[in-house]
Amino acid sequence: MMKVIITDCDHDNIDMETKILNTAQIDFELKQCHSEEDVISQCQDADALIVQYAHITKKVMDALPKLKMVVRYGVGVDTIDIEEATKHNIQICNVPDYGMNEVADHAIALMMAMTRKIVLMNNFTKSTKWDYAHSIPIHRASTQTVGVIGLGRIGRNFAIKAHALEYNIIGYDPYYKESENTKFIKVKSLEEVIKESDIISLHIPADGNKNLFNEETFKMMKNNAIIINVARGGIINEDDLYDALVNKEIAGAAIDCAATEPMMPNSKLFTLDNYLATPHMAWYSEEAALELKRKVAEECVSFLKEHTVRYPINHLK
Repeated sequence: MMKVIITDCDHDNIDMETKILNTAQIDFELKQCHSEEDVISQCQDADALIVQYAHITKKVMDALPKLKMVVRYGVGVDTIDIEEATKHNIQICNVPDYGMNEVADHAIALMMAMTRKIVLMNNFTKSTKWDYAHSIPIHRASTQTVGVIGLGRIGRNFAIKAHALEYNIIGYDPYYKESENTKFIKVKSLEEVIKESDIISLHIPADGNKNLFNEETFKMMKNNAIIINVARGGIINEDDLYDALVNKEIAGAAIDCAATEPMMPNSKLFTLDNYLATPHMAWYSEEAALELKRKVAEECVSFLKEHTVRYPINHLK
C-alpha cells in the first residue's frame, strides 16, 4: 500500500488531508520532523512526503530509497534540493496559487497603511494629540508611482489592484509576458524601477535575489520612497535597511517576512516608527488555508494514483 508522510505541520488540524487521503485509500501519518535525521529515521516507508519546514536534502533523499514525491505546504521550495531531487527521479511540487489574492491584498494593505500613515497616526493620536498635522506630507495615489519587482501571479494581481486605486504602475521581470489585463504596466529595467518608484513592492523568490536591496540599492531609491516585502526574507539586507531608514535615505519599509524568522522582539528595526512588520501572514485567510491543505493532498493522490501533477517544480524524464 502506498504511503504519504506529513513530515511536519503546525496547523490546528489535518482534517482536510485526512479526508482526501482516506477517500483515496492511501495510508498516511503525521510526524514532527525537525532535522534531516528526524526525516531519515521516521520516513523510511514514505512514497510521498508533504513538508512544511523540514529540509529535504541530498542526504535525506539518499537515505529514503522509496521516496517518489515531495509536495510542500506553500509556494517557496528553497528548503528542498531540486537538482538532487531530479537526479533521484523524485517529483517536487508546491501550491503556487492558494494565497495569491491574500498576498496581493496584504501588500496593498501595507502600502496603504504606509502611504496614509495609518499606524503612525493611530499611535500618535492615542498617545499624544488629535492633530492630522503630524502626518504631513501625504500624497494622492494618482501622483505616485508603484514599482512592482516580479510580475508573476502575485505581482500581476497586486499591480492590477494598485492600478485600480489609480497608482501609476511600472514593473520589472525578465520573464514577463504582457496580457490583456496588464497592458497598463510600463515595463522598465530594474535600475529604472528602483530609481523612479515612490513605492516598491517585491514579488520575487529568494533564490538568486539575496541582498538585492542593500546599501547601494537604497541610495538609488528616492528619499520619499517606501519598500514592501511580502515575498521572502533575505531579499532585503536588514542591517542596510535599518541604516537607510535611520539616515532618511528612504521614507519607510513594510515587511511580512524576514531573513531569520521569527524576528526577535529586540530587533533594532522594531524601534523605528517608519518600519511596519507583520509575522509572515500575507498568505493567510481561512479560505486560503483550506485550499492549501486540499491541494497538497490532492497532488499526492494524483501523482500516486495517476502519475500526473498539477504544479510540478521539476520535470522528470
